[in-house]
Amino acid sequence: MNAGHSVKAGHSMTAGHRIRAAANALNLSTATGLLLAGLSRTRVEKGPQGLLLGTHYKPKLPLAGAFTVGNVVFYRADRAFIDSRPELLGHEARHASQYACCLGLLFFPLYAACAAWSLWRTGNPGSRNFFERHAGLQQGGYRELPTVARLPAVVNCLLRLVRNKPVRNNAVRQRPVQQHPVPAKPARSAEPEERHHP
Repeated sequence: MNAGHSVKAGHSMTAGHRIRAAANALNLSTATGLLLAGLSRTRVEKGPQGLLLGTHYKPKLPLAGAFTVGNVVFYRADRAFIDSRPELLGHEARHASQYACCLGLLFFPLYAACAAWSLWRTGNPGSRNFFERHAGLQQGGYRELPTVARLPAVVNCLLRLVRNKPVRNNAVRQRPVQQHPVPAKPARSAEPEERHHP
């Protein structure tokens, strides 16, 4: 599916949609999505192209208006909102296909790595994220952001640390302090002094 296409309301499935649904059933990603729906008490209903739509998702994480686990697409909004934003559903449908290509739950660490890379490069987890770019940045509500040249700053910081490292010089030794003996005072005689009376 091209990035510009959207999912139309309807329940017709192509061979590709059936393969995706079967793959995500076998790799347990859809089962994981249904488990999450049960734990979060999210209502799930059938959607187009073999997708399952979860509405009124309540937990705070993840910080997204919509996200996908296997063939289950979670929304914080209702079905009317979903039907009014077919481009967003198309974006999430491509994420469902990515789960199938990544053999299911392997999607999570791969996505996290790409999000970290994008955050490092742009300050945003989606702009340079391979998965979000493949699914369509604009359709998913992301913006194309310029990259930030962070590597030179890191190199300069390391160079400053190396240059400012103190150098130990074993040749310079502190001279020992010479102590001069203090002459002893003569001892007083223990005999009583003779006194002469007039």
